Amino acid sequence: MNIFVSNINYVTKDYQLQDLFSEFGEVTSCKIITDKETGRSRGFGFVEMSDEEGQQAVEALNGKEFNGKELNVSEAKPREEKPRRSFDNNRGGGYGNRGGYGNNRGGNDRGGSRW
Repeated sequence: MNIFVSNINYVTKDYQLQDLFSEFGEVTSCKIITDKETGRSRGFGFVEMSDEEGQQAVEALNGKEFNGKELNVSEAKPREEKPRRSFDNNRGGGYGNRGGYGNNRGGNDRGGSRW
């Protein structure tokens, strides 16, 4: 079972979170997510355990105070894939040759482009 844990105090380390969950059984993995640039905790993480032990941990630890903050603990939902953004100027609005800026036609009494 993959468990989502949020509202984690920024000073909490992976091993501390693992110790907390290990009271309910074997922890397969434990990771607090950090900012890629600063390395600082983002205040949430994931814990993996067996389904039965994980369910017990979720029920016992959701709303429990840990390191000065009240944890939110739930079963993790599958991550939704978001479409990647394209920065190709020829797709979508913008400065490319399809729509967007620079393609205003009409709008004045000379009948051509405003520009």
